[in-house]
Amino acid sequence: MSSVRPVIVTARRTAIGTAGSMHADIDVIGLAAPLLAEAARTGRADGAALGSVDEVVLGNCLGPGGNIARVAALAAGLGEQVPGVTVDRQCGSGLEAVGQAAALIRSGTAGTVLAGGVESVSTAPLRFWPARRPGSEPVRYTRAPFAPAGFPDPSMGEAADALADRMGIGRAEQDRYAQRSHRLAHRAATAGTFDDEIVAVAGLSRDQRPRPGMTAERLATLRPAFSAAGTATAGNSCGISDGAAVVTVTTTAPGRVGLLIRGVATVGCDPALPGLGAAAAIRKVLSSTGIGVGDIGAVEITEAFATVALATIELTGLPEEIVCTDGGAIGYGHPWGASGAVLLVRLFSRMVRADGPELGLAACAVGGGLGIAMLVERVG
Repeated sequence: MSSVRPVIVTARRTAIGTAGSMHADIDVIGLAAPLLAEAARTGRADGAALGSVDEVVLGNCLGPGGNIARVAALAAGLGEQVPGVTVDRQCGSGLEAVGQAAALIRSGTAGTVLAGGVESVSTAPLRFWPARRPGSEPVRYTRAPFAPAGFPDPSMGEAADALADRMGIGRAEQDRYAQRSHRLAHRAATAGTFDDEIVAVAGLSRDQRPRPGMTAERLATLRPAFSAAGTATAGNSCGISDGAAVVTVTTTAPGRVGLLIRGVATVGCDPALPGLGAAAAIRKVLSSTGIGVGDIGAVEITEAFATVALATIELTGLPEEIVCTDGGAIGYGHPWGASGAVLLVRLFSRMVRADGPELGLAACAVGGGLGIAMLVERVG
């Protein structure tokens, strides 16, 4: 096995905006290119230009198609010689992209990779299945299937309700966790905690969703969003959002603190209960690296739904007090293809401080019955 170690040395994101609002006129290229340009500018410890970028890997779920990473790299001014590839692991795409970057570094194929994810729900094209017979109309769809015929293929909201039922996670517990996420995200935004990790795009540098007043009492008044008997609501679920995040993965972090990527794990699980995937991926990456739950000091989970976060905490034994300590997707939004990379930006901000924890975890549960997790270690 190669002795080359992949290290994250920069981690930045855009502000996260509610779909159809703050970033309504900015497409995926407009969101991603400024982050790639900033990463190239600040990738070296001395603040000088990074120099050679060997690859750009970006995750995306709902974009216009084509190779978004390559187009964004050109738009960022990285040069015609810099290739790019776009990956889709649904809402784990951003984390998958960074995992692929780490593999390129370990293999010796690349020395510096810019990786992350981007989503612009606001500018995503309308999609249609073609007319099946003469005289019939094309059929619009909002997402491709997560699973083939013969397998369960619920929407993520329906799957969250099913997970809550399976795990016995009631509405009050979901609202309690959601209140925590809203409160922590608003507190962090107000305190300027996110300021240094955000690159302004079109002058926008503040997350749109965090706001005060999302109390448990207010959350309790919201109706179920996906079925009359369900427990997932607009308040204890994420917001559909636009945003991007990019990290620089290279071989060393001279003169600065970075995050060594110790391990990445992906798993499959029941397509009817995709919310189980994050916990399974966490168990796999901890087992493969020989790290115990008690060794972890910081955790970021994609809070697509409070149920998913609570199930992951319960199934892994992770203490809630180290999970999403500045709120998560419930509090500041979920730009699907970018969210996995947003987790790493948040871990980077938490861990590179002088008193930052040594080990951190990022994990996503993914539609179709998938999970992905990454273990990082503070170095330098």
